[in-house]
Amino acid sequence: MSVGFVGLGNMGQGMADNLLSKGADLTVFTRTQSKIEAMIDKGAKGAASISDLTSKVDVVLVCLPDVKTSRDLLLGDDGVIKNMQSGQVAVDHSTVDIATSRACSEAAESVGGHFLDAPISGGPGGAADGTLSIMVGGSEHAFEIAHEYFAKMGANVKLMGPSGAGTAMKLINQLLVGVNTVAAAEAFALANSAGVDIKVAADLLAVSWGGSTMVGRSAPITAERDFENSAAPVRNLDKDMGIIKQLASDEGLALDLAVQVQRMFAEMIAQGKNEHDIAAVLEIIEERSN
Repeated sequence: MSVGFVGLGNMGQGMADNLLSKGADLTVFTRTQSKIEAMIDKGAKGAASISDLTSKVDVVLVCLPDVKTSRDLLLGDDGVIKNMQSGQVAVDHSTVDIATSRACSEAAESVGGHFLDAPISGGPGGAADGTLSIMVGGSEHAFEIAHEYFAKMGANVKLMGPSGAGTAMKLINQLLVGVNTVAAAEAFALANSAGVDIKVAADLLAVSWGGSTMVGRSAPITAERDFENSAAPVRNLDKDMGIIKQLASDEGLALDLAVQVQRMFAEMIAQGKNEHDIAAVLEIIEERSN
């Protein structure tokens, strides 16, 4: 068995490194040639194009920054699925909308292949450490084929259901990430106003009902106001919350908190804070406060 990986960004690089260090027969492709060459130096194989990579492997994993890029690379005229071999498995680790995942699944089936939507959670640290959560939608057969590679990249790998279920689970996760990030920021704004040390507050919250993963990860960043050039930038969560907002509209769901949170992150984007840490939503709260 061999695996191909497309997309060596903040998440993809750590994922590909884990595949390689844990013995996978790995071929990589990305738009930046220097990144391919660096992986070749580590022992991977390089591909000259999507079609070249797809012709050489049994499983193709992609991890891309947005819905448009995923659709172009997976469903485009020279994309992964148009170049699929019968029985091959394509996996999208990106965060996209459910319709995109289902369209990819139908396209793969039409050419005799398999598709899994398998978005990830855990951030760049989890990607580097091989401790990602990987939530998968698709058939059990395709999941069994790809599982050996998921296990090299993640500590929590679950088949959530049929096509689209993995993407749905990721959007559920991101809804909570967004809302909890803003809730933590509001709590920290209150702490600052009341003269409570944020780090001390976070220690207490860790053993109290008010604690959360986002409180724990945002507290030191907020205390130091270390917001710029983050590995968890606003642009990523803004994109995800936008997908959730559209899904709420399409499904007639009253996701009021999610919609308000999306507006706050969109305001940060409008201020040019694309690369700021998501915890920097504190600055929006401060601007709105007396």
